[in-house]
Amino acid sequence: MIVTVQIDPEGIPGPIDYAHILPRNVGDRGWDITNIPDSGQLNVDFQELIRAIEDELARTDRRPTLERKEKALLTAVITGFSGPAKESLNELRALALSNDLEVAGVLIQHLKKPDPRFFIGRGKLSELVLKCRQAGAGLLIFDNELTPNQIRSLTDYTDLRIIDRSQLILDIFARRAVTREGKIQVELAQLKYLLPRLAEKNTAMSRLSGGIGARGPGETKLEINRRRARERIINLSRELEKIRQQRQDRRRLRNTRRVPVISIVGYTNAGKSTLLNTLTNSSVNAKDRLFETLDPSSRRLRFPREREVIITDTVGFIRALPKSLMEAFAATLEELHDADLLLHVVDAASPRMEEQIKTVEEVLLQLDLKDIPCIIAFNKSDLVPPEEALSLSHLRDGVPISALDRSTLAPLLTRIENFLWSQGDQ
Repeated sequence: MIVTVQIDPEGIPGPIDYAHILPRNVGDRGWDITNIPDSGQLNVDFQELIRAIEDELARTDRRPTLERKEKALLTAVITGFSGPAKESLNELRALALSNDLEVAGVLIQHLKKPDPRFFIGRGKLSELVLKCRQAGAGLLIFDNELTPNQIRSLTDYTDLRIIDRSQLILDIFARRAVTREGKIQVELAQLKYLLPRLAEKNTAMSRLSGGIGARGPGETKLEINRRRARERIINLSRELEKIRQQRQDRRRLRNTRRVPVISIVGYTNAGKSTLLNTLTNSSVNAKDRLFETLDPSSRRLRFPREREVIITDTVGFIRALPKSLMEAFAATLEELHDADLLLHVVDAASPRMEEQIKTVEEVLLQLDLKDIPCIIAFNKSDLVPPEEALSLSHLRDGVPISALDRSTLAPLLTRIENFLWSQGDQ
């Protein structure tokens, strides 16, 4: 609460204004301002008023329970055109919902350049803290990449948990990884991301081995945390190298049998796993949320005349995929290099379809996979007007399909079969 008292030249108190935050927003404001024309008319118990506000705020419990999801507030700093940034925030919302979070609100700030300490303006940051208190949100998610110092400054200033887009994606991967290989890759990516962000207040690495002689003289807890993280990274990298060797052995065996390999690629939630299930009568997890499938799945697909291929579903791509995650999943993505054909599944009903296609093409370029032949399958074509689906197919030489409807897949299967066996190689 803030109170101002106006004093006239003779020193006599005059009008009084007082302002305080509100437990909930009223209209567009999270605060209230009251004017008292004369100090003699003031009849307010400020201590009682403050106590009532604090009691109301305390009832907005930020802790999640079994029945209540954790609440998060999303924010972004925009330094240029707002169109792409708003689309990115919509994707951040989808990521948060995919991670079983409840989105309490979204806040955007336009700046010429980000604040070096807090990334966001200090005034807007105070507004964010107030919104979090009112909504009962204990988590603040930035759509922008934050430096370790910015995360520490924001945490100290707000007393909230602060994460950025990359950390949210890593957390989703950690929850979805099922196989030993997937868990290793995710943990490795998390450690590489968190290593420069380890600070004195960090408790993520607090399970330390003790005892006399366990550490050198003068070694701080921070140094121990970092050393343990580096040691764990080395051990996980060795395990991944063994897995990579095992994959190479399996691929070598597969190549001797001369079985063609098709790898499904595409933006996350485009319908890759659903297509794999429909084509091969499989039951790979497939839900309408981002990054439902992390671990690669390979199935046999039989064509007429006793012809077979191996079809593999890979992890979905996304804009601004964390570098540490790309490095950790190199063993998985390495399989793409042995593909005879890439099947690029596109969500034809997405308003960001062109951007998603561009993102996938950029990732394939980074992975040096542009020389492998690729067929585009425009999935969810049943959700767009038929003429639009046909126009897309002609424009990009693709095939319109619905991964849920097997009857729509015949043209795609014919296209694949003609490509793989048109020259009588098999």
